[in-house]
Amino acid sequence: MTDGQVLVAIENPKPGRDYTVRCSTPELTCNCPVTGQPDFATVTIEYVPAELIVELKSLKLYLWGYRNQGAYHEEITNRILDDLAGLLKPKSMTVTTDWYVRGGIQTTVVAAHP
Repeated sequence: MTDGQVLVAIENPKPGRDYTVRCSTPELTCNCPVTGQPDFATVTIEYVPAELIVELKSLKLYLWGYRNQGAYHEEITNRILDDLAGLLKPKSMTVTTDWYVRGGIQTTVVAAHP
């Protein structure tokens, strides 16, 4: 988890139906662990819930918690997936981070569960 921000799970209102939840925000930020410069990304979380879904305000605060952390893009993407999949136990989940160009290289990281 990030800086004490707790993800909150709530009951899936339609546990007997497969459907897709897609959450996206352009407000994912962190710091480069090498230079300390800020990195900015759009994060998209897509999942098919089982018994639980994520409460959106807790997700927003959780993602904001990365703001002052130094981490590589791949690390953050996989940590988000691990935290959410560990909490929600979804049927499937994909986390995609699309990092803004800095230094001439654009990076997209995709991590999937299971």
